[in-house]
Amino acid sequence: MAEFLKRKGTTISQVAGGGRTEKPLLKAGNAYHKYRVKRNCWCKHQAFLNSKMASQSDSSRVGSSTTNGEAPPDRKIALITGITGQDGSYLTEFLLNKGYQVHGLIRRSSNFNTQRINHIYIDPHNAHKARMKLHYADLSDASSLRRWIDTIRPDEVYNLAAQSHVAVSFEIPDYTADVVATGALRLLEAVRSHIADTGRSHIRYYQAGSSEMFGSTPPPQSEDSPFHPRSPYAASKCAAHWYTVNYREAYGIFACNGILFNHESPRRGENFVTRKITRAVGRIKIGLQSKLFLGNLQASRDWGFAGDYVEAMWMMLQQEKPDDYVVATEESHTVEEFLEVAFGYVGLNWKDHVVIDKRYFRPAEVDNLKGDSSKARKVLGWKPRVGFEQLVKMMVDEDIELAKREKVLVDAGYMDAQQQP
Repeated sequence: MAEFLKRKGTTISQVAGGGRTEKPLLKAGNAYHKYRVKRNCWCKHQAFLNSKMASQSDSSRVGSSTTNGEAPPDRKIALITGITGQDGSYLTEFLLNKGYQVHGLIRRSSNFNTQRINHIYIDPHNAHKARMKLHYADLSDASSLRRWIDTIRPDEVYNLAAQSHVAVSFEIPDYTADVVATGALRLLEAVRSHIADTGRSHIRYYQAGSSEMFGSTPPPQSEDSPFHPRSPYAASKCAAHWYTVNYREAYGIFACNGILFNHESPRRGENFVTRKITRAVGRIKIGLQSKLFLGNLQASRDWGFAGDYVEAMWMMLQQEKPDDYVVATEESHTVEEFLEVAFGYVGLNWKDHVVIDKRYFRPAEVDNLKGDSSKARKVLGWKPRVGFEQLVKMMVDEDIELAKREKVLVDAGYMDAQQQP
């Protein structure tokens, strides 16, 4: 602790002396504890990535449950793009619980981006327990996709990676189309060519679709509803959808499209409206924030829990024939309703804190998305377990705890509560 205080320009005697007694010392002690936790987390992250990425040689890429590094014949191998995202983390947990060996493709980043899966990571040197492995690749790099498919030899491929923020897609349309649309085509082609070269025709492919593809099509939207995309992201997802259908029909690949309506969780990115709201509720309740700036409050969405939806992804690939499915709760709620539940849950009135900012309105709005998931319920036997209010309260609970931890650092002077006014 002395070293920590020295870095901050403070000595032990300065903290404890001069009439400043237990409270300053406790404050410094708490801050020191947080500093040590943060430093230890950084060190663990560094070791985490180094051990994961440094030596994924042929002997350790394919498996970790036998002495020669190959998976036992009865254990399925899944390859997930977008494994570090919300859906990827829940799907990884689900597949590991099913006994799968899971491989994830991640982009190289100068910042750590594996926080959603750190809790399920096991060092690959622990060969009999490490059933999740990560590899560097990118949907914009066809050679890396083909190389890892040839090396890993997966039984199931889940393409969840995307530039998935609708509003941002208007700002970076070229990149969005390259990753979301052409990226899916690159992965499909890698799977097709791998099957052609190896004869492993049992491989099954899942393509993550989006309710945004329906756009201005009136609700309820089902598999038979026409697409009318209203953003570069949605248009790119439509292309990925039809690429998947084409490869299924042209090459006989077992390829499914999952048209998932909005699905949220405490792991949702903070720049998505649902998490932006619950994050603000936590900070406002704890006293770190006073205002929340939003756009269109009348947009209506079919919101479900991401943990429920990843099970539907897996169910699609367990069927006898490939097909496309809408996954939805069949309930629609406006952003204003979300605000009422979130703020009301902690005894606040959202109207006292929400400010409308026109910069958050989209160039082309999608007014109402409400799914008809009767096909998935009948054929797959899937249905949602978490309701709308339960979902919102789950997210608020997590973000209140996050705000409490943040306040400790703010009160100690080691963080500035400057995200929002």
